[in-house]
Amino acid sequence: MNVGHQMPHTRTATNATKAPHATRAPHATRAPHANGAATANGAANGGATARAVRRAVTAALAGALVAGTASTATARPQGDDGSWHGEGLSLTAPDNRVADDFIDRARRAERDISPQVRAAAQLSGAELVGFDARLKSPDSLKRKVATSMKETPGQTVDEALARINDSVRYTLQWPDARYTRGVEVASTTLSHWGNKPVKWSNTWSRANGYKAVNSSWSAPRGGHRYEVQFHTPASKEAQLKTHKLYEEQRLPSTSPERAKALQREQDRIFAAVPVPAGAPDLRSPAPYAGAGERTRIG
Repeated sequence: MNVGHQMPHTRTATNATKAPHATRAPHATRAPHANGAATANGAANGGATARAVRRAVTAALAGALVAGTASTATARPQGDDGSWHGEGLSLTAPDNRVADDFIDRARRAERDISPQVRAAAQLSGAELVGFDARLKSPDSLKRKVATSMKETPGQTVDEALARINDSVRYTLQWPDARYTRGVEVASTTLSHWGNKPVKWSNTWSRANGYKAVNSSWSAPRGGHRYEVQFHTPASKEAQLKTHKLYEEQRLPSTSPERAKALQREQDRIFAAVPVPAGAPDLRSPAPYAGAGERTRIG
């Protein structure tokens, strides 16, 4: 199957207007130092790094204010009993309420996560793609939960929700020549700010199928899990082209023969994606030992 797909994102710019002087970042942890970890703008000392981090976080906070609140679209109308139904799938009223509570937690967590991801994008020179779609839609999340419960008899809604890492999700993109270094800087920066890597899927070495790095993180405040995908323009374009194929492949109503045909078409599209130098060797950053030491930036 096409591991790591998500809803296509719309391209958005990462540059933000300068924040007011009174804006302060919410206790972001120290950025990577020059002892081998990624540093902002190649700074060789902690002072230069701190200034670069301060500028990036301030700009990210300003950008978050300009961008406004993420979309809070609600799921399709429920049944009279409070249940949810969609595309041949369903959740009972009690399970639907649990899913709605999870969606509310994701919306609250996004407000803390987005400024750090925007800052990591700026520090690494990434284009932040699809920022407006950073919250998974309620229908999409509930469809994923209902599918998981249908495919795993006896699974509870809480167990299905515990497997979801992309209720809040982001895509960072670099040109091929800057991709590998960009991923190293962005991921190490997030780790140094207290975000714990919980999953790292690097599929650049795969002969067939999806190509990118998909990572999942536990946020420093509250531990909500979110996803960051690391792409090149070509790999992102391939993802967008194959998304509808992947969605059809995932439907319970899709026959095995049709699913195989859909996978072959996806393989054909991803086979044309160039592999950046060093990309197959990218590894998850080690959890930062000093992540608990916080300093106010601003």
